[in-house]
Amino acid sequence: MSVLRNVKIGLVTSTLLCCLVASAQAELKGSGRTPENIMLVKIDAGGEGPKSENLILPLDKGAIIELPADARDVMVSNPMIVEAVVRSPRQVYIFSRQIGQANVFILDAAGKQILNLEVQVERDLDALQAMVDKFLPDSRVTIESINDNIVLSGFVSSPAAAEQARDLAARFVGDPARVLNMVAIDTNEQVMLKVSIVEMQRNVSKQFGASWGGSYIQNGSTSWGFDNLNPFSLIGSALSNTAATYAYSGPRGEASAVLRMLERVGLVRTLAEPTLTAISGESANFLAGGEFPVPTGVDRDGNVVVTFHQFGVGLGFTPVVMSEGRISLKISTEASELASAGALNFGGTTIPSLRVRRAETTVELPSGGSMVMAGLLQEDIRQNIDGIPGAKDVPILGALFRSRDFEANETELVIIVTPYLVNPTNRGNLVTPVDGFAAASDLDTILMGRLNKVYGVSGQEVSKRNWQGPVGMIVQ
Repeated sequence: MSVLRNVKIGLVTSTLLCCLVASAQAELKGSGRTPENIMLVKIDAGGEGPKSENLILPLDKGAIIELPADARDVMVSNPMIVEAVVRSPRQVYIFSRQIGQANVFILDAAGKQILNLEVQVERDLDALQAMVDKFLPDSRVTIESINDNIVLSGFVSSPAAAEQARDLAARFVGDPARVLNMVAIDTNEQVMLKVSIVEMQRNVSKQFGASWGGSYIQNGSTSWGFDNLNPFSLIGSALSNTAATYAYSGPRGEASAVLRMLERVGLVRTLAEPTLTAISGESANFLAGGEFPVPTGVDRDGNVVVTFHQFGVGLGFTPVVMSEGRISLKISTEASELASAGALNFGGTTIPSLRVRRAETTVELPSGGSMVMAGLLQEDIRQNIDGIPGAKDVPILGALFRSRDFEANETELVIIVTPYLVNPTNRGNLVTPVDGFAAASDLDTILMGRLNKVYGVSGQEVSKRNWQGPVGMIVQ
């Protein structure tokens, strides 16, 4: 049996088809026959007739076609896609050469059609499907082929799993541009981040100084005098006017002494808990504070150009849901406040400085897990002693010739972050600080000193009893 290769099927052109239709119409008019007397013959499309079959053939693989009758002619529409080899009159081998579609027509010795085979050559995706199922066991990814492209569909547990599936398909096909990733994320993508910024500031200032002086008057004029004025050079001035003083005045002279002793202890507590929600892969920013103007120059008309700078508690983060319950967070947080130390004065305008505590990092946490993002323990101690050289170093009595200025500042700062995977909820499940608030009447304000009404809540049972007594906002 001979092997027929590279035999192409010629298609009937539209011109020839029009000629055949015109000839048939002329014959009908000449014979007097009407279309109702003519039997209609239906022409099936390729692959849809009684002798037609469809075959999906993987690339670089073959198939054996068993025939019910002896074949005489085998014709292939596109030998670059499919190659046919006749092994025996009733057995034909079909081999795929490249991705595409082709027809294989098989005829017997009388020219009758034995088989019309529609062949579609695609990549063999079984190996890729096996790899995806192996490396992503929790995913439900379906892999399909469109021409020389791969389409991924289904569901995965995280964006990272979707990216891994895409990488596997890109390595398999050899070109990332031929991979269409339509995989959906089957998990929560809403991430709520709660940040606790806790800061304690303690400062201690101590001052001790003795200032004294005197003068001796002889014959109505000053003969000699002495003044020992010891300043507080660290803080710049006395913390208070509280002092123990002594003064003497007589005909021969006068003397005075001032003893200042003071200790100041301060404590500042700062707590900020901003909460922000964003979807996976998107950024969110939050600022609770304000802006202050800073002159930056003068325009050509002589007007001062002002730029506003933000201060307060700021939070920015970008969450990425990595897998079930795992969240990657890129976080930047800042707590700033206006300060007089380091302020700038020019043109009669005072520009305050900013005291800033800032942290930025990337962490990975489970939903509901917490981590200390930043911890700061800072201690600053400064001390000055001013006095008369030599005399201030004398034990015990040297305290009369010197002043001591002492200042210690301690700061402890902790930033804790906690991410949560969240779902939307009903508005009725949410409360605000003003829910249930009602302003007091003039009579209650004047006579009872109340700023808000005292009210009871009906229907709230505790141990099968309704709440009795005042319920509402607590004012300390």
